[in-house]
Amino acid sequence: MSSTPTTSPAQSPSSATFISASIGKKVLMAFSGIVALSFVVGHMLGNLQIFLGQERLNAYGESLQSLGAGLWVIRISLLLFFALHIWMGVKLKAENLKARPVRYKFNETVKASISSRTMIWSGTTILAFFVYHILHFTARTTDPRFLQLPLDMAGNYDIYSMIILGFENPVNAAVYIIAVGLLCTHISHGIYSMFQSLGLTSPSCNKTLHRFAHAVALILFLGFSAVPVGVITGALKLPKNPPSNNHLQSAQSLEPISIESGGES
Repeated sequence: MSSTPTTSPAQSPSSATFISASIGKKVLMAFSGIVALSFVVGHMLGNLQIFLGQERLNAYGESLQSLGAGLWVIRISLLLFFALHIWMGVKLKAENLKARPVRYKFNETVKASISSRTMIWSGTTILAFFVYHILHFTARTTDPRFLQLPLDMAGNYDIYSMIILGFENPVNAAVYIIAVGLLCTHISHGIYSMFQSLGLTSPSCNKTLHRFAHAVALILFLGFSAVPVGVITGALKLPKNPPSNNHLQSAQSLEPISIESGGES
C-alpha cells in the first residue's frame, strides 16, 4: 500500500514566500498605498477647514491633539506604512530593471506614461519634501515666528495664522504646489496600479479606471493647492483682531502640532 505523500514544511507556502514573490510585493504596496491615500484625502479635508475660519481650523487641530497617546499610535502606524510602501516600490523597481531585456528598453519607454516612468523619483522627492514639511509646520523649526504666536481666543494654538505666515513667502507656496503636483502625479498612476495589483482590471474597464485615477489626483491637487493660492491671492488673511491678554501665552511651551492636523497643511 502506498502512503499519501505529505508536503514538507519547506514546500508549504508561507508569508515569507508570499512577500518575496513579485505579486506579494505588489499586493503589499497596493495595501500600504490605500492607507497612504486615505491619509492624504483626510489631510486635504482637514486643510480645507481653513476656509471656515480661524476658530474652526484651530479647534480641529486641538481635537487631534486631545487624542494624546492615541495620536502617537496613528503617527507611528502611518510612518510604518509609508516606509513599507517606499521599500516595496524600491524592491519592485530593482527587480524590473534586473529582469528587463535590453532590446525592449526603447519600446517599453515609449509605451509607459511619464508618471509610471518617474514613480521612484517622484516618490523620493515627495519623501524629501515631507521631511521638510514636518520641520516647517509640525516641529516649527524653520520659522521663529511660529513659536511666538499667541494662543487664539479659545486658548488653542493658532494653526490658522501659522499657515498664512508660512505661505506668505511665494517661494514656500510655489515649492508646496510643485510638491503637491508630484504627489498627485504619483497618486494618479498609483491608483490604477493598485487596481491592477489586486486583479481588479480588465480591458473593458481600463479606460474608466484611468479616468477615475486622474480625477482623484486632480481633486487632490486642487484641494491642497487652494490653501497656498488663497494666501498668496489675499483670500486668506491674518486675523485683524489680536487675542486678549489672557491668551498671550507663547507657543514655545506647546507640544508640536500633529502631522495629521490642519497645521501641517
